[in-house]
Amino acid sequence: MAEMEASLLRQCPLLLPQNRAKTVYEGFISVQGCDFHLRVVLPEDLQMKNARLLCSWQLRAILNGYHQIVQQRMQHSPDLLSFMMELKMILEVALKNRQECYAPPPPPQFYSSLIEEIGTLGWDKLVYVDTCLSTIKLKAEDASGRKHLITLKLKAKYPAESPDCFVDFPVSFSVSWTPQSFPDARTRGVCMPVSSLVSIYGQFLAALESLKAFWDVMDEIDEKTWVLEPEKPTRSATARRIALGNNASVNIEVDPRHPTMLPECCFLGADHVVKPLGIKLSRNIHLWDPENSLLQNLKDVLEIDFPARANLEKSDFSMDCGICYAYQLDGAIPDQVCDNSQCGQPFHQICLYEWLRGLLTSRQSFNIIFGECPYCSKPITLKMSGRKS
Repeated sequence: MAEMEASLLRQCPLLLPQNRAKTVYEGFISVQGCDFHLRVVLPEDLQMKNARLLCSWQLRAILNGYHQIVQQRMQHSPDLLSFMMELKMILEVALKNRQECYAPPPPPQFYSSLIEEIGTLGWDKLVYVDTCLSTIKLKAEDASGRKHLITLKLKAKYPAESPDCFVDFPVSFSVSWTPQSFPDARTRGVCMPVSSLVSIYGQFLAALESLKAFWDVMDEIDEKTWVLEPEKPTRSATARRIALGNNASVNIEVDPRHPTMLPECCFLGADHVVKPLGIKLSRNIHLWDPENSLLQNLKDVLEIDFPARANLEKSDFSMDCGICYAYQLDGAIPDQVCDNSQCGQPFHQICLYEWLRGLLTSRQSFNIIFGECPYCSKPITLKMSGRKS
């Protein structure tokens, strides 16, 4: 208790006990150089969950909208010191948000300069601008005709500060920005524009050109194969899970900077189907030619033709889970397959786990479960990943 009181005095030197029982504390909490009056009334057992907090009107105004959070912190804090530290952090956030809400508007030059920049860039490239001119969306096409967007969040000090840029790229996009400022009426100085929306847009176009080969590769995969995941790939997605037939698939991870090089490959399916593919990949890796497309190289190295979705859907190819009869379950698709060549039924990992766990004949060794396939009753093995049994 004495140690807690000493720590409380160090952290909140302006908050002092008002009685010998030390059930009432009154004083000030200091945050960002300001002192706020408050009073804390504790029960006899000194537990914070039954305490009362009385605030000055200034403190109440700042904590408006944070009352529920303050109550939660009071309920879960073990002692007054812990609560006061929590209250300080809440006040820091509240004061920061309050300052942002009441930040002075940009000078008139901000708006006139911005309108001029958009005009120079071309109004046809503008997709969206909010009423405050703080959020701007611009469009562009790459050399292959793909449409792209860049979202700019302008800060209050723009153009002295670079705007935040958001793009759907597989690599990070950072702009080179040389700060500029508006003419200063006091010094009559004139600062010529150094960086602007035009310069950002130019860097955006350059980045699009550098990623053209990557998107060409991914578009060819999307058009000529059956991509299982992601169902609706974004331009930033570097992975594709491609159906191979026989309830097998391959997951590839493409390097955006070197899209025609050999990608990371992970085969999924029954052992008797995917093991020969792994052997072919190792045996034929010398055939990989970066001058060819990635898809053509995969065909040559794996000695296969990737079946189109229309052909697979007409065949006996099944991707629905044999237990829940669904394709997607909480965002996951079936990735466990029976090794029996006469069966090959796919399952969700969680579905097969629950099924095997309910069988008396199943046994488990660490994270591997041995049991029987729900369809053909032949032995099936499940290796759990990221799940505690």
